[in-house]
Amino acid sequence: MKKTILVFSLAIVALLIAVGGGLAYVSYNFLNTPPSTTASDVVYEVTPGSGFNTIANDLERKGIVRNGFFFSVYARFKGDRSKLKVGEYLLRTDMLPAEVLATITSGKSIARSFTVSEGLSIYEIADLYEKQGFGTATEFLGLVRDPAFVKSLLGENQETLEGYLFPETYMLTKYTDARALITNMVKRFLYVYEEVLAQATVMGWKRHQVVTLASIIEKETGAPEERSLISSVFHNRLMKKMRLQTDPTVIYGKAERTGKIEINITRADLTTPTRYNTYVIYGLPPGPIANPGREALLAALRPETSDYLFFVSQNDGTHVFSSDYKGHSAAVQKFQLDRKAREGKSWRDLKKRELTPAKN
Repeated sequence: MKKTILVFSLAIVALLIAVGGGLAYVSYNFLNTPPSTTASDVVYEVTPGSGFNTIANDLERKGIVRNGFFFSVYARFKGDRSKLKVGEYLLRTDMLPAEVLATITSGKSIARSFTVSEGLSIYEIADLYEKQGFGTATEFLGLVRDPAFVKSLLGENQETLEGYLFPETYMLTKYTDARALITNMVKRFLYVYEEVLAQATVMGWKRHQVVTLASIIEKETGAPEERSLISSVFHNRLMKKMRLQTDPTVIYGKAERTGKIEINITRADLTTPTRYNTYVIYGLPPGPIANPGREALLAALRPETSDYLFFVSQNDGTHVFSSDYKGHSAAVQKFQLDRKAREGKSWRDLKKRELTPAKN
């Protein structure tokens, strides 16, 4: 870098010698002296349509370069004026002009993390997308429901991309649009699904069925070690042609009407027919109710071998599993109808368990 700066410094000096030795000295000094010896971060945005001279003068006003004119001349000598890239860049007041120029022509914008947790629905992801300032929820939901866009990503017709937006942390710039984000999420899903499929016992199910069941398992699972057991309950009920009777599907059925996820449900909700209400319909709902992670996908394809048909919450994120209705009724009586069993209990207890060091 220093050698490059020296070469261009000498070139500018040679050009300006005829104008006057003082000006030549100023140009050489400009290239080798930062505006400040103190490093202060400055977030600088190169917007669409910005001219280089305008940018150079603005950088001078913000204290990032010492002289906008010399910065513009330097960029011309390097042939970089036309290489200016739209983006949001992190600059410092102790940068040399060569470093500033290299940054704003790199196209490497500042990236911010966007984390999608396992089990979030398209409604919740859209809300998160808007709240974090990346775009609007309306735009996001419009794209994940766009038939042509859905087919272009999945290679098949589906109503939405629910279930196919893989939960992970994605790095977004100010100029990453919803289409690009959604495309990356689906590509990540497709990669993970192929990896999971290769490891799992395939039961002749279509991908959409697997993802649908995995989404239900994800929503019902608190303790990770229970995923395969919860999967076994649903597989057993399906084989016996029993209704799945899982609350998260009721919640999702309501969300189809309201456009948002409401956690609380009533007895009336359980009996209100919707396409997703598995207390009313038999078999799987028409599609996923959330976006499952890798382990839930694996559990859907590789259930534990059991004769369990029921499970009930112990109010701390774990469940009691039963093989018959008598055992289930007893568990409901003990853990749900007895108020004392619920007092002081919470799914947050799982977090406490995770934070407790394991004993050797």
